[in-house]
Amino acid sequence: MLKPIFLALMLAAAAAAHAQPRLYLVTEHAPPGSMLVGDQVGGFITDRVRDILKRTGIDYSIELLPWKRAYTAALQRSDACVYATTRTPEREGLFKWVGPLMQADWVLMGRAGHHYNLRTLDDARGLRIGTYNGDVRDDYLRARGFNVDPAPNDLVNPPKLLAGRIDLWAASLRPDSRVLEQNGWAGKVVPVLVFKRVKVYLACNRALPDALIARMNGAVAQREAEGRGAEPSSGAASGPPAAPR
Repeated sequence: MLKPIFLALMLAAAAAAHAQPRLYLVTEHAPPGSMLVGDQVGGFITDRVRDILKRTGIDYSIELLPWKRAYTAALQRSDACVYATTRTPEREGLFKWVGPLMQADWVLMGRAGHHYNLRTLDDARGLRIGTYNGDVRDDYLRARGFNVDPAPNDLVNPPKLLAGRIDLWAASLRPDSRVLEQNGWAGKVVPVLVFKRVKVYLACNRALPDALIARMNGAVAQREAEGRGAEPSSGAASGPPAAPR
């Protein structure tokens, strides 16, 4: 008699585990949004993700990876989500989306004192634009035929800009970011044109259950009702930009 009961309990536990997988969350090192704080992944965007999952009671782990590996993991692993991911029409069908976590502007940055005369993004055709390899802005500009010069690290671009190796830098800077001041670029690298306003999300593998995604989005709605939505974080002003990808 005990054996069938034990077997039934085991099957029930297995079904419960299947219904609510332990999430594998991945992000990149992009202070102050995501970074190691002691021996844990922290940062203001990570704090928002942790709060969403705490409200839903979902078990998870977080790992820092280079952006391309993190993005690929979310595409390939059935238990994975990646943040902070810009939601675009090209990516819409690749993931299930939780958020938004944050808003950001895509900005063309230029050299101070240089006259660019840019009214729209199309006016930048023919100019060499520095991007971050694998980043959504690189994809966006490349797909539209712009002359992009990708770098392996986004913060390589300001020195390239000042040295005249690129004409513009396609950045995503929050209003409270101090990256320019911290690196001695303030007054030398300046915004020229905001060419797109975006929202960024937790992008989850499409194999994750719709009910799980709905629970997480319910927690996002709770945060918004409390006035804790996708606003920029004033408490993160001391770090460089948390560039949405």
